[in-house]
Amino acid sequence: MEIGGFTQSFDVAQLVLYVFWAFFAGLIYYLQREAHREGYPMDPGRVNGPVTTGWPLVQPKTYKMRHGPDMVAPNPDRPDGEFSFEPGNNPWSGGNIVPKGDPLLAGVGPGAWAMRADEPDLTYEGAPKIVPLRVAKDYNVAKQNIDPRGLQVIGADKESAGQVCDMWVDQSESIFRYIEVALKGSEARVLIPMNFARINKEGVHVNALMSYQFGNVPKTRVPEQITLLEEEKIMGYFGAGLLYAHPSRQEPLL
Repeated sequence: MEIGGFTQSFDVAQLVLYVFWAFFAGLIYYLQREAHREGYPMDPGRVNGPVTTGWPLVQPKTYKMRHGPDMVAPNPDRPDGEFSFEPGNNPWSGGNIVPKGDPLLAGVGPGAWAMRADEPDLTYEGAPKIVPLRVAKDYNVAKQNIDPRGLQVIGADKESAGQVCDMWVDQSESIFRYIEVALKGSEARVLIPMNFARINKEGVHVNALMSYQFGNVPKTRVPEQITLLEEEKIMGYFGAGLLYAHPSRQEPLL
């Protein structure tokens, strides 16, 4: 028997390999279990339908938030976002669904949103994190970039929806999150998520929506701050536009 061997067919290297396999299997199990903290339990969307808790099951954990209140995950009492749909041509569970009413506000598919806290996200110091430049006076658009304030917002139909009146900055990350638009022919103002906008000298181009659909973008309750729930609804509206803004977007490419 060679040095380091327990038997003729088992040695330290083989033992280390088995220990690694056991550790890696345990790591996969742990990560898969922790992945079920967020988004579970799930509502199947059917009256009295079974609640999906996910596997492997994970015990609720309380997270101490700096500015409160504490958060429990997973939380079986967590309400789901609002949605409105009817079954499509496949009546079985998991089949396609068709939005009811305004598809951009139905809360299904790319327009789905979660029932997050109706409170603004806060900085480490406890101030609202995402605010317009008229509030965050220490921030501005970099000189080498195009300042979109004053430019027209162009929808997917190549028509103007309104004019950019301000930019909303994330004070913790020093990055712009939203573009504020004064709608054409109205005193209303709405926010466009930056990742849905393309800015050039001709204007701010938003392919997700038609120009006439900007009026239904969910509004903020307070003119100079946005809550986590309001962010969800705004992102959901623009996300839904990628599929439902025009009937042609729901057809196959070929």
